[in-house]
Amino acid sequence: LQIVKKKLAGYVGFHNLPNQVHRKSVKKGFQFTLMVVGESGLGKSTLVNTLFNTSMYPNKEGKEPSIETPKTVEIQTISADIEENGVKLKLTVIDTPGFGDFVNNEESWRPILENIEARYDAYLEQENRVNRKRIIDTRVHACLYFIAPTGHSLKPLDVEFMKRLAGRVNLIPVIAKSDTLTEDEIKSFKARIFEDIAFNKIQIYQPPMHENDDPETIQENKEIISRIPFAIVGSDKEIEVNGKKVRGRRYPWGVIEVDNEEHCDFVKLRQMLIRTHMEELKEYTN
Repeated sequence: LQIVKKKLAGYVGFHNLPNQVHRKSVKKGFQFTLMVVGESGLGKSTLVNTLFNTSMYPNKEGKEPSIETPKTVEIQTISADIEENGVKLKLTVIDTPGFGDFVNNEESWRPILENIEARYDAYLEQENRVNRKRIIDTRVHACLYFIAPTGHSLKPLDVEFMKRLAGRVNLIPVIAKSDTLTEDEIKSFKARIFEDIAFNKIQIYQPPMHENDDPETIQENKEIISRIPFAIVGSDKEIEVNGKKVRGRRYPWGVIEVDNEEHCDFVKLRQMLIRTHMEELKEYTN
């Protein structure tokens, strides 16, 4: 196929197509489904609240712990319609309570994978209908996998889960509660995690580098990739630091600011997940 470039003799108007797409998208709104997986007590609910600056999950403080122990991994779904500057987002978060909390966790990955694949099947069924006007995207667009801050290496449970789900979902590993580790411990922990990921041939999501990207985008993507796995701290509470209100946590030795890139990787995770690559994550979901 030969493509010949032609000069227009006058105004046509198709340069306005991006604006048409933008208006249509804003009117329709956006959908995003995020799955969070990890052992209990790693701050999954807090991180989701922090990421989207909203109370998706109620505060768990003061609640009586449940005496009953679940026998299997549960799949819990919570949805919310949120809006920012006129842009609407239907956010669905899939939680997996019970994961990694049993004596034998060999099959912990199975109900999670089954749920992901069932969602693909439901979406495909809608795509194959004659009337496709009201397609609801049920797919999981990204999976945040929370790694306990042991400072050593990936546990067998981590490796097994990520191997099973790699290639089925956009897998994003995060080091939970990284404020329990020193800067040097985080650096060496990240290196060991990457070694384990490479050794086990685990496919994780990284922002793609395109040949035609502008220098600013290339640099942004390089910075994001350099932070993977993201060492994160979540907090939806504000504290006062030097007369200014910030989201963070106060300790006897000092303060951790969630939105300070020198303190943790939260900002880079949010940038990739929401501000720059949300639509790309959806495109990569298949």
